[in-house]
Amino acid sequence: MIKVGTYNELKIVKEVDFGLYLDAGHDLGEVLLPKRYVTESMKIGQTISVFLYFDSEDRLIATTQHVKAMAGEFASLKVIDTNRAGAFLDWGLPKDLLVPFNQQKVAMKTGLGYIVYVYQDDISERLLASSKLDRFLDKVPANYKVGEKVDLLIADRTDIGFKAIINNLHWGVIFESDVFGDLGIGKKCKGYIRRIREDGKIDLSLTQTGYAKMDGLSDRILLTMKQHDGFLPLSDKSSPEQIAKILKMSKGNFKKAIGQLYKNGDIVIADNGITVTNK
Repeated sequence: MIKVGTYNELKIVKEVDFGLYLDAGHDLGEVLLPKRYVTESMKIGQTISVFLYFDSEDRLIATTQHVKAMAGEFASLKVIDTNRAGAFLDWGLPKDLLVPFNQQKVAMKTGLGYIVYVYQDDISERLLASSKLDRFLDKVPANYKVGEKVDLLIADRTDIGFKAIINNLHWGVIFESDVFGDLGIGKKCKGYIRRIREDGKIDLSLTQTGYAKMDGLSDRILLTMKQHDGFLPLSDKSSPEQIAKILKMSKGNFKKAIGQLYKNGDIVIADNGITVTNK
């Protein structure tokens, strides 16, 4: 099904001086791909991938440009202008993306970035964005398994950690104790389902849970040690910042992993650091 605000595979049906016309089906008709996006390899009858949106005169148009977010997606986008209509975001196209005033959770300011949801308005059919994220999330049951790998977008900072958007569908929380390294608002990363509570709220982790996680962290420590002549100046007395800088893991996970390595006879633990054994 051909959709506005997303990439579609459309066939080239006509060439004109100012571009190519593409077949967008019975409902949308023929859509122009302007000449500035046309390449020599494009021929009539060929199917190409294009993004469909409305230009500054509200005409449906095609482009081969990369957009920073499609309809149905969340993204961190920067405000480049504001006026009486609302705030305008840079999403990679000549026509900026509008966030109407009634879709702004807080008044948006030029030069700042915000997490928004891109959608097609039911009435005007225009592509718009909203920073009122709650209205677009948690609308379907959370059908995840503990330990499942998911896509995350870090969307907010709270007193207990970070709120993240899971697979463009649900809210989740990463607790402060599980955070290591740089985790800024707008960052996209992989994560894991840690727990689904009875009230439906989801706890997340940036590393695998259980034995698989500890094995992965242990392997990371051993590899890093081998890259530093078998020694790291880290111990359970090291600061969380120092551990995160060298190993990209939390202090709690570091202590568990070196405990496992010590129990297996893989390392020796001393006050000044850890050393690989020669077993």
